[in-house]
Amino acid sequence: MKLLFNARIHTLHPAQETASALLIDRGEIIAVGSEELLDARAEKFDLGGRVVMPGLTDAHIHLQYYSLGLQKIDCETSTLEECLRRVAERAKTAKDGEWVLGHGWNQNEWNSLTPPFGSPSPDYGRGEGVRASWPHASHLDSIAPNHPVYLTAKSLHAAWANSAALKLAGITSSTPDPENGEIQRDEHGQPTGILLESAMDLVSAKIPQPSVDAVAESIRAAQPILWKMGLTGVHDFDRRVCFMALQQLHQRGELKLRVVKNIPVDDLDHAHELGLRSGFGDHRLRIGNVKAFMDGALGPRTAAMFQPYLNEPENRGILNMDGEHLFEIARRAADVGLAMTVHAIGDRANHEALDAYEQLRRYERDLNLPPLRHRIEHVQVLHPDDAARLAELDIIASMQPIHATSDMHMADRFWGERARLAYAWRTQLAHGARLAFGSDAPVESPNPFLGLYAAVTRRRAEASDESWVPEEKLTMREAVEAYTIGAAYAAGMESRLGRLAAGCLADFIVLEKDPFTCPAEDLLTMESSATMVGGEWVWRSA
Repeated sequence: MKLLFNARIHTLHPAQETASALLIDRGEIIAVGSEELLDARAEKFDLGGRVVMPGLTDAHIHLQYYSLGLQKIDCETSTLEECLRRVAERAKTAKDGEWVLGHGWNQNEWNSLTPPFGSPSPDYGRGEGVRASWPHASHLDSIAPNHPVYLTAKSLHAAWANSAALKLAGITSSTPDPENGEIQRDEHGQPTGILLESAMDLVSAKIPQPSVDAVAESIRAAQPILWKMGLTGVHDFDRRVCFMALQQLHQRGELKLRVVKNIPVDDLDHAHELGLRSGFGDHRLRIGNVKAFMDGALGPRTAAMFQPYLNEPENRGILNMDGEHLFEIARRAADVGLAMTVHAIGDRANHEALDAYEQLRRYERDLNLPPLRHRIEHVQVLHPDDAARLAELDIIASMQPIHATSDMHMADRFWGERARLAYAWRTQLAHGARLAFGSDAPVESPNPFLGLYAAVTRRRAEASDESWVPEEKLTMREAVEAYTIGAAYAAGMESRLGRLAAGCLADFIVLEKDPFTCPAEDLLTMESSATMVGGEWVWRSA
């Protein structure tokens, strides 16, 4: 047994909101109290008055992408020139012909772009005039002529490739756009190196894929980074190789995060044949939902909208399927007990997803099926008529607060007045919807304290300006609950996770400052001093 005492404990349990001691045995909490627990025969840990709270869960992460991305070039820069400098540095040390990979660029954050070498400076691609100029293959050709280069955008819905990469993929002026994707072209019909949505697969399919062992090692190495950030669990949205890597780590006893593993819709037939259900597994690794995509993203302007993007009269984004199509997928999943989760960014995408869920709830009732814990990932902008529908249909709003502060200028620029119902957490709570918060890492940092800061301030960390749509701010308690109780509910584990109470798993973090009372700015540098998962200290600072 372990006894932690002399602590300021936020339990998030309404029957006992605060305590000073926890008694732990065999990975779970057996008592919550104060000095009366000191008589217990246990290994004792004096926390010196530090703050303890439930471990935080990232309810939307791409664990393989994030872990492998730690080895890639960080392309999240304020200028194109700095991004190119970093690519050039990596190319210098790479072997001839070796792929140069990076992630994080966002052309909307670059004030200006150097035109492609020897070319004028048009606004490349869809949406003339209003879009920040896109980068071009020739920018990369000049600094990495002997390497194929492939850089994913911050949104993960666009990529930037050089001519060598395009050649390896066989992309020419005559290559047709794939379904639900676009090869961006210049005024002469030549590929510019920018690939949107499914067109990214044309190049990424040519990149040597990491082995299961390599992915497992990258995740194992990333775990301490996540524990230090205060994370004890994640809901993962990567694919088969990631699942195999997680199973390998679990079998070896090296998986110390709690992972809910979601299934790509492409694998629904296999899951259906096997009869997999949401919740299958154990407390360490379990099956989540089936993940489908309704649309793209805001950054590349591929999120599906009812009305065009401002000053882009022909662009309403890309809708991958309508509500009827999604319902047919969701019905097959529900037949075997698999819940659905749907990526939806634009107002039309969310509307179609909600229409499908409305049919699905009727289907569950008519066949006397259990009402599963379906989700929408992102819920990034809603039509006013749809604002209450997640609550009415009991659909979990799986959202990423850090997206709001990253995207707020783009949202105003491209959605205008529609942005009032973008990242609308307060509106969702007011209607009675359940929130589960995450990061969408590597799109954003998985640091949950940055997400908490965004949720309670709706301000960028580096800015002192006023909050953006301040009426949608949350209290600290509401935001923390979305990373704990809400995420646990979405995983079907609310009786075991998200609170510190007898019978709950002993997952918690120790902090030097109290996030419930400290200035919001302190959240920006906050990290866990010690992290416990299942009664085991997995991280302790020096």
